[in-house]
Amino acid sequence: MNFLKLIRFQNLLMLAFMQMVFRYGFLKLQNIPLALADWQYFLLVLSTVLIAAAGYVINNIFDQDTDITNKPNAVIVGKTISETAAYNMYVALNVSGVAIGFYISNSIQKPGFAVVFILIATLLYIYATSLKQIMVIGNILVALLLSFSILIIGVFDLYPVVTPSNKPVIAVFFSIILDYAIFAFFINFIREIIKDLEDYDGDYSQGMRTLPIVLGISMTTKLVFALSFVPCIALLYYINNYFMANNLFITAFYALVFILAPIIFFTVKTWTATTKDDFKKLSALLKWILFFGILSILIITLNIKYNAAT
Repeated sequence: MNFLKLIRFQNLLMLAFMQMVFRYGFLKLQNIPLALADWQYFLLVLSTVLIAAAGYVINNIFDQDTDITNKPNAVIVGKTISETAAYNMYVALNVSGVAIGFYISNSIQKPGFAVVFILIATLLYIYATSLKQIMVIGNILVALLLSFSILIIGVFDLYPVVTPSNKPVIAVFFSIILDYAIFAFFINFIREIIKDLEDYDGDYSQGMRTLPIVLGISMTTKLVFALSFVPCIALLYYINNYFMANNLFITAFYALVFILAPIIFFTVKTWTATTKDDFKKLSALLKWILFFGILSILIITLNIKYNAAT
């Protein structure tokens, strides 16, 4: 159980779910070729999960001092799991994830793609050891890595099968994946700032330079309030120009109720948020927004098929 807490298994399940939804709730339901067999795709998911788990482990190792202040009940490294054991787990998870990445890259005859897994593992280490303490940079990096976990689907499952004849069709599906990656980036970027607000006390005691520490809690909260309008406006544009324009009324209703409404609620609550508990609830809300946002790709696919059948 302590190991599962250390690797934050709920977040890893979310990551695996997200990648599975795009494969089996979207790409597999289209009449297009895919580069990976089902078992190979499972290995791709496993590889990203293992590397992400390693990232959580190294982050916990270097966050021991701040976690004592921010989350005393959640401290694992140095308490229930020794630092040496945590480092061994980190190495084992990374080596396993990268090795699987090498195998997948070679199996689709794209050995150069293996650098992706090495790069992700390296960036997660650099984040935990230094970039996390740098204002905004660490937030952007984490958000980019999450969004790339969506883009990697297109890189490994679509790009290798591109031919001159199917290039326009593949480009459309890749652009859809890119749109979702951008959405995930914005939601997670905002969530990373919220987490900095939540962890203000511990980060301040360790001399970190996060946004709340540099700008102050009030100013950072107002910045988050302003940033939350970006996904709101983008989603309204999508609903009007893609869903409504193509008679995807079920998708439009889903997006309004399960994605846009929670984002608006988040925006309103952000304006008055002041306590650690407030920021914790806002962070959890963003997780649900991301979950329902990713699930919408399945709703869109089924809605299109339903319209085609009627």
